[in-house]
Amino acid sequence: MNAPVDTPPVVRTTCPYCGVGCGVLASPDGRGAAISGDPEHPANFGRLCSKGSALGETLALDTRLLHPMLRQPDGSYARTVWDTALDQVADGFRRVIARDGPDAVAFYLSGQLLTEDYYVANKLMKGFIGTANVDTNSRLCMASSVAGHRRAFGADTVPGCYADLDCADLIVLTGSNAAWCHPVLFQRMMKNRQDRGAKLVVIDPRRTATAEEADLFLPIAPGMDSVLFAGLLAHLADSHVLDLSYIDTHTTGFEATLAGCRAIAPSLDAVASQTGTDPADIAQFFDLFRLTERTITCYSQGVNQSAQGTDKVNAIINCHLATGRIGKPGMGPFSLTGQPNAMGGREVGGLANQLAAHMGFSPTEIDRAGRFWRAPKMAQREGVKAVQMFEAIARGKIKALWVMATNPAVSLPDAAGVRAALQKLELFVVSENVLSNDTVASGAHILLPAAAWGEKDGTVTNSERRISRQRAFLPLPGEARPDWWMVTQVAQRLGFADAFAYQSAADIFREHAALSAFENGGSRDFDIGACAELDDAAFDALAPFQWPKPSQDAAAETRFFADGGFFTPDRKGRFVAPEPPALQSQTDAAFPFVLNTGRIRDQWHTMTRSGLSPRLAAHLPEPFVEIHPADALHAGLTDGTLARIATPYGRCVMRVRLSDGQRRGSLFVPIHWSGTTASAARVGELVNPATDPLSGQPEAKATPASIARADYRFAGFILSRRPVALPRSTWWAQSAASGGHGFLFAANDTLESWQAFARAQAGPLPLSEYLDEPRSTYRAAAFADGQLVFCLFAGPAAQRPQWDAAKALFAAERLEERQRRMLLSGHTADDVADVGPVICACYGVGLNTIRDALSTGAATDVASLGEQLRCGTNCGSCLPELKKIVVQTGQRKAHHDQHGRQPAHTG
Repeated sequence: MNAPVDTPPVVRTTCPYCGVGCGVLASPDGRGAAISGDPEHPANFGRLCSKGSALGETLALDTRLLHPMLRQPDGSYARTVWDTALDQVADGFRRVIARDGPDAVAFYLSGQLLTEDYYVANKLMKGFIGTANVDTNSRLCMASSVAGHRRAFGADTVPGCYADLDCADLIVLTGSNAAWCHPVLFQRMMKNRQDRGAKLVVIDPRRTATAEEADLFLPIAPGMDSVLFAGLLAHLADSHVLDLSYIDTHTTGFEATLAGCRAIAPSLDAVASQTGTDPADIAQFFDLFRLTERTITCYSQGVNQSAQGTDKVNAIINCHLATGRIGKPGMGPFSLTGQPNAMGGREVGGLANQLAAHMGFSPTEIDRAGRFWRAPKMAQREGVKAVQMFEAIARGKIKALWVMATNPAVSLPDAAGVRAALQKLELFVVSENVLSNDTVASGAHILLPAAAWGEKDGTVTNSERRISRQRAFLPLPGEARPDWWMVTQVAQRLGFADAFAYQSAADIFREHAALSAFENGGSRDFDIGACAELDDAAFDALAPFQWPKPSQDAAAETRFFADGGFFTPDRKGRFVAPEPPALQSQTDAAFPFVLNTGRIRDQWHTMTRSGLSPRLAAHLPEPFVEIHPADALHAGLTDGTLARIATPYGRCVMRVRLSDGQRRGSLFVPIHWSGTTASAARVGELVNPATDPLSGQPEAKATPASIARADYRFAGFILSRRPVALPRSTWWAQSAASGGHGFLFAANDTLESWQAFARAQAGPLPLSEYLDEPRSTYRAAAFADGQLVFCLFAGPAAQRPQWDAAKALFAAERLEERQRRMLLSGHTADDVADVGPVICACYGVGLNTIRDALSTGAATDVASLGEQLRCGTNCGSCLPELKKIVVQTGQRKAHHDQHGRQPAHTG
């Protein structure tokens, strides 16, 4: 008989990307893990987006920080032992606190942390060191939602749940490209529309992939959301559809708020004028909202990332309070969270203006938290928020900083100023799982190797208040440790051993749950007291659940506020009149465009994880600026050229992408590239550091900018098995390639210099070369044992070489002689398919493959493409592009039938 195969068990865990909080099944396979969606998880029911589907490609250790490191006098890093590193962290913090006081130290945390990591960091700083200088990159993400919730509800409470997306009759998406940024939820919305006929309204300055699916699209002017929703409130009042009983019984401030909204939006024409939107479209939106009881308004970064973000949030909430459409099935305002554990961080006080368990800084709450923790030195006031924290570092007020699991030298506004500030620190500690990023390169003194997804264990909370387990399915590599363990070790060295005696994430979670129930009795929204007595086995087996969960026998409460019960002193919801909206900075002759920033479909934050996947890199492999064709024509720009984008804070160089969906007078740039992955695309350097006075969230969507041509003589690409350092004068962008690294570049150097560069990279390997000086073309390739290990193609910038065919050969384990000869011809061999630019990242389906299926009749529409090629059948985020390709192919066929020839493929 054959012996049974010892197969590791499948581990149920949670995705580490956005706030949807999808359940994941991880099956360790000896090299990493096979990844699939968890069909039993109520957030996704087995569906994963392109990023989640590619998680198995991001588990390699090549880029990992695996040992504690100390910076040397020459700027290099040397390995050390944990005790030495931790002693230096503790000694440095102790020295600064003794000399300059507790407010001279700070922690900057991340929505990538687990709740348990967040909890101990906040407890140490706010209860034992005595400062609230603890903030998080969630400040850049959802802080305006927090502030708006607290103003209206008295607590940071999300009233609804994902099930509302299934039963709403009207879904309003404002400031949210959910088709790309929350694709699992967006497909849930699309299923509701298909099955039940729900209507979709999208409000956004750009015609995004989400807007392409809308029944009604409002291309609103940047920053004018408050005007639109103020006008909606006035319309609801004038149409006599207010829920006067709900307003009178459960709210306060309505009359003053309505008067304030009328002043901002006195008429439909005034709304249309200020928002730059067609009056007929606004009237249609108002009618849809008025006539549809089951309405849910989902909003994300387009609302939050604004110097008036809190007002925008409250303007939305006002309309739901006024109609009583809150806390009921299919109704309510719904904040779509950006990060996997932004909600969990908010639960434990991860923001500088919060204490743990959704408590604030009132004397009563400070006393309560202090008694529970037995804390010797409770912080007595709010700390500095993210942008102000780094300004305080620049001024020398904060002298010691610990950054955990985030990259502020890329993601914060005025990123160049942030990097300069970091270099002034007396003590700069970074706990990370990557060996190098822009923040580390800004002069970190101590590097601590952190456990990554798949290795760490604890909990996260998603956008619908659902707490799920992240479980380890891989061993800790090298000397990596969880962040909570590092903080605990430093706390013990600072003399707080009794309060930080945790041995596991379960220990911390139990204490977190107990604090949530401490002196609560329903007075605070966040209560998971039922989990305070879980034993280790029960914690290990914990199934996803929504809070509140005050006791084991308490009925599940999935929605809030349908019958009032707000968390204000009088238990009534608050209407809040927004201030008249205005962008923080106005455009002028020097900076005539409004710069908008955001995410793309297949990448996440600064790409330290998602950037490792060749699949995810294939869709949009280089940084770009999106501009309307008419604006491009006026600026002398054409599609595919390079342009220099400048603001009063910095400049970048990016590839031009023309888009009819881009608003005139506006530019869009993605946030993901850093100094590690591109030469001049750190978008944080462009962004205005002005912040919302209440939330502290920066104005990331509306910075005055200019755009101009960036001319280069040559352009090309490099594929290499090893990392490559390009000449300093080169514009370049790096992306993952199957089996190695890909670089797209542009330069003004000579072909001879690139020939010398290629020969240096090939080293002892024979180099095959092709040089055509009259056509300014150079190609080179090096092989080892039949495998392509390096190639460089350079040509005129106006006719830059395309790399899809070469990438197909680079992915092969071995090439035949004929294929090697074909490579330098600039074409691929017939038996190596050139799939073209990837459209469906989930299944790696390229543009050429899709066009071939349509042109041969193997597929005729999006549905049959899915049947033939599987594209669009997983996360669905490529569906808008597939629809465009189907239309374009049909137009080409019609042209061919009419003129008897096939036109050339275009973009």
